[in-house]
Amino acid sequence: MRKIPLTTMRSLTVAVSFLTILAGCASTSPSRPQEFGLQAVKADALLNRITWGANSSSFHEIKAIGADHFLAQQLHPGDDRLPLSIETQINNLTISQRPFDQLVIALEQRRKQINTIADDDEKKGAQRAYQEELNRLAREAATRSLLRDTYSHNQLREQMTWFWLNHFNVHQGKHNLRAMVGDYEENAIRPHALGKFRDLLTATVHHPAMLRYLDNEQNAANHINENYARELMELHTLGVDSGYTQKDVQELARILTGAGVNLGTETPRIRPKLQNQYVRRGLFEFNPQRHDYGDKVLLGKVVRGRGLMEIDEAIDLLSRQPATARFISRKLAAFFVGDDPSAALVQRMSNVFLHTDGDIAATLAELFSSPEFKQSLNHEFKDPVHYVVSAVRLAYDGKPILNAGPMIGWLQRMGEPLYGRQTPDGFPLASSAWISPGQMTTRFEIGKAIGSGSAGLFKADEPQVHDRPAFPQLANPFFYESLQKTLGATTRQALDQAASPQEWNAFLLSSPEFMVR
Repeated sequence: MRKIPLTTMRSLTVAVSFLTILAGCASTSPSRPQEFGLQAVKADALLNRITWGANSSSFHEIKAIGADHFLAQQLHPGDDRLPLSIETQINNLTISQRPFDQLVIALEQRRKQINTIADDDEKKGAQRAYQEELNRLAREAATRSLLRDTYSHNQLREQMTWFWLNHFNVHQGKHNLRAMVGDYEENAIRPHALGKFRDLLTATVHHPAMLRYLDNEQNAANHINENYARELMELHTLGVDSGYTQKDVQELARILTGAGVNLGTETPRIRPKLQNQYVRRGLFEFNPQRHDYGDKVLLGKVVRGRGLMEIDEAIDLLSRQPATARFISRKLAAFFVGDDPSAALVQRMSNVFLHTDGDIAATLAELFSSPEFKQSLNHEFKDPVHYVVSAVRLAYDGKPILNAGPMIGWLQRMGEPLYGRQTPDGFPLASSAWISPGQMTTRFEIGKAIGSGSAGLFKADEPQVHDRPAFPQLANPFFYESLQKTLGATTRQALDQAASPQEWNAFLLSSPEFMVR
């Protein structure tokens, strides 16, 4: 994301409600952690980049153990620590309690039964209830994701989970993916977010959400569908203009034939000579009768036709290409440093990526140790999810919310809903995609809702859970010890002239300084 001078931010903010009101007021880490050279970096600036947003508890933790130790813990996280009530909320979700394959198979059986209903009104009612159930499951997935973003101690892993979910994007609106996105995030993305890129790539290649989203379940010998093969090379690994050809796309599509999804309980009939090639893991299915067993040539390397093992070989080949190292390194640098990272930084990260066989944490360690990273702090405009999560983290620092629904709605309003990007490229990382007067107006309204305590975050969805109203105390020791020092004269004047604590909170959460990380 490109650097946004605060002067530019203030000029933009003049156009929106914040300055209108302002004018009215004027009337588990390694035993010897790696050193990253962060001693001179301000704690709140570092927290705003490697976590979802600085708050009082994270500020005091990083001051107590030191920035290098804190970052080492984030790069190599242990078991997660969540407030008990948040953990209980997550554990009570259907997607946490019911096995993924059983849940999806039951829904598919339900869908098929609906098609047999003769009465039109009854059928419409059943279809409506089915769609509502899919929506509920997708909402559960978004709730779990946002609760972890807001309260997890392993903040970097949660940021990287969002990053990779965006990189390996699937859209919940296609087919029955609303029932799949939760498991996709939980079991394909999160466990590998700071691990080996090859393992992450493998998990996405085998997940039914990806195979359905990019139509590989329709990809079969003599009926080739190139959609997934093309995006796997262009968006997931090598990057566009990296030297691969249309022939490579076709050959990869042939390799991927037979990899699909089985939403039922029965095994398809397989010819006896191919039965030992059939594979079923959960909803993932490799059907050898749909596979092209001819030899292929991918990126100049011969891949012998032998079934599912061809996919593993292709994953090995793609994940270890220098072009993949450069593409992934550049995208990581754009996320953590800015829209146009230097070629030198990308090359250093690429070298580490190749040397460590795609170790994501090691590649990030090279990034965080760089002068480019330190120079970029407090200059990158927050996209909507960073704004929303950072605002709730700052306002309620560890106090468990009861309802993530408002957060889900805010992301929808600002154009970055979880699992909501229709195209496979994911949401843009560039600042220019999110800077607009309309965006700023919405953020002021959100800041006002959070700052007044009327956002609905503590209004329970479940009737048996009692509401626990909470008013945020943003004028706290953390503000005076750290945040106040980052504010410009215009924002300080606005805060001084606020007519109430609610207005003071709204001004802080709508300030130009809070829009950057």
